[in-house]
Amino acid sequence: MNRKPKRPRLPQAVRAGSIAEEFFSSGGYAEKLKQYRAWQVWEQVVGPQIASHAKPLRIRDGILEVRVDQPIWMQQLRMMAPQILQKLNQELGEGLIRELFWKRGRMPDTPVETTSPERPPRSPLTETERAAIERELAALPEGEIRDALRRVRIRQAETEKGRRQ
Repeated sequence: MNRKPKRPRLPQAVRAGSIAEEFFSSGGYAEKLKQYRAWQVWEQVVGPQIASHAKPLRIRDGILEVRVDQPIWMQQLRMMAPQILQKLNQELGEGLIRELFWKRGRMPDTPVETTSPERPPRSPLTETERAAIERELAALPEGEIRDALRRVRIRQAETEKGRRQ
């Protein structure tokens, strides 16, 4: 009998999602990503009527800022805040949102699911800050994933720096 020699097993490929998940959790971004799920669950938590008058705007230090289109809705939502906060944290799975802050303003015409926070100011990074990011990414192989994560990490660092200034 002529048997073919067994081919050595190839190393198992690593999914891009698991690499991204590891990167975000090691960089302390996991909690922020969980917090930003508030945009996805907002209408489910508050219902379509409230969602048409109030939309998440941004999250800062565990405080979800919500834009409300009319003063009467703002007054009502302030009274409902404890219940909304409880339902929101129940849906997110953890006590990620500590407080709700209501802000009066016009509502965008986009649906709740696609609403994203306003862009915070960004500040350019120094060479030292960029070098620190490169050290964070050094363990990843060169390629598209590393380049994409570099862009994400730089933008995030510029945003954090812009907020501090």
